[in-house]
Amino acid sequence: MNKTLRLILGDQLNHAHSWFQKKDDSVIYLMIEQRSETDYVRHHIQKIAAFFVAMRQFCAEKQAQGFEFMYYKLDDSRNLASFGDNIISVIKNLELIHFEYQQPDEYRLDEELAALGEHLRENHNVSHQVYSTEHFLTTRDEVANLFVGKNSFLMETFYHYMRRKHQILMDKDMRTPLTGKWNYDHENRKKLPKDIFVPASKTFDKDVSNIINMLATQKVETMGTIANNNLVWATNRDEALRLLEHFLGEQLAHFGAYEDAMSATHRVAFHSQLSFCLNVKLLNPLELVKTVERYYYKHQDSLSIASVEGFIRQIIGWREYVRGVYWYNMPAYSQVNYFNNQRPLPAYYWTAQTGMNCMHVALKNSLEHAYAHHIQRLMIIGNFSLLIGANPQAVDDWYLGVYADAIQWVQLPNTRAMSQYADGGQMATKPYIASANYVQKMSDYCQNCKYNPKLRYGTNACPLNSLYWNFYETHRELLGKNHRLAITYAQLEKMEADEKAKIMQQATIYLEKVNEL
Repeated sequence: MNKTLRLILGDQLNHAHSWFQKKDDSVIYLMIEQRSETDYVRHHIQKIAAFFVAMRQFCAEKQAQGFEFMYYKLDDSRNLASFGDNIISVIKNLELIHFEYQQPDEYRLDEELAALGEHLRENHNVSHQVYSTEHFLTTRDEVANLFVGKNSFLMETFYHYMRRKHQILMDKDMRTPLTGKWNYDHENRKKLPKDIFVPASKTFDKDVSNIINMLATQKVETMGTIANNNLVWATNRDEALRLLEHFLGEQLAHFGAYEDAMSATHRVAFHSQLSFCLNVKLLNPLELVKTVERYYYKHQDSLSIASVEGFIRQIIGWREYVRGVYWYNMPAYSQVNYFNNQRPLPAYYWTAQTGMNCMHVALKNSLEHAYAHHIQRLMIIGNFSLLIGANPQAVDDWYLGVYADAIQWVQLPNTRAMSQYADGGQMATKPYIASANYVQKMSDYCQNCKYNPKLRYGTNACPLNSLYWNFYETHRELLGKNHRLAITYAQLEKMEADEKAKIMQQATIYLEKVNEL
């Protein structure tokens, strides 16, 4: 059959891709619920369900538009062990002559499909071609090229470059930022006021009992829960746009000021929850930031630029930046362990049963909703993981599995490098750790905790306090010369010997019973 096979991965649901600008009867599209993808880490049940629903909806929409699609569900009798096995089987059965795929965003799949392409050429006389996903605003190597000869990749430098390149929130001269200021981060660190109105989260109810039953029948190991088999994630283009509309009208005005705030009452607060839609490509990043920018220009009388800039920075700054860091450093990045941390994760990472209320709330949200916002991920769960010396591979696997929006290209730099400082500082200029003071300042978590945030040692002293100072003392050789930590180490030096000894002893006690905290 003189036809081409095109593979669509589960995070390549780009309706605007050039492949779909016109129908071509010589093309067959293939989508697969691949067992290797459900099993490479233990995933949250909502994450798998969200991906499968999104994939099935994308396929159905394209079939309705007249495109020829083959779709293998996880329990399809035709579905083989790997992408390669499935693709070779389809090519043989249909006697196809050409194979095409879009660049995968994960290194392991990039390697797998590149090897498959060569195998098809050498052993089956089948040609292949690789296309861009037409999604990102940068090439894989653009970040690295910007920092040639540098020891670290400064995100702020990259962010300025991106603002100018895409003319986002720029003055008329096209070189200067609107208002003359690039970054409003210092205005984006307020605690959530008790009397502020927080809108309800936008949800999209869909019964996924069939998928849950299929996963159980296929014995796919998952984590987390899904209440009443009801999936609330936006999983198609229309829902993504409605979620964006909700964010613009209900959340954006307060997003900037309170994007770092944490609340046991308001799980999402003013965060958009658009990351899943972005990462599976139902939304385009330039489309998103241009929409937010236009909304700002129409509502400048009631909308703070600090909120708009803070959100746009996450998309064209941080998101594109971590992707560039990922591709520059892989595959070695998945192995770095600067502190040689080896501790396994405590069992409460899968149950949320811990007396530390900050960890309990953040873990509970993650396990019940496959979501936590970036400060909960970085400064609660990530902070504690680093303070106890958790193995960064175990931390990576947990983060990659638990969050519905987690795909390795974005998760690994955020977790292993930014959160766990396992790269020794290429990405973050200092470790992102904190004592109880930060948690009390930015959240209401300490109000209902068995541990006292004011105490460094003694009965019910907050573990974060002693573990914080223990971290710096333990890693003095590796961190002592970091100029950004000069004040911290000066404070450590000024401590009375008896005070310091009590703190370190408390940290030792907590580390010995870390599974019981």
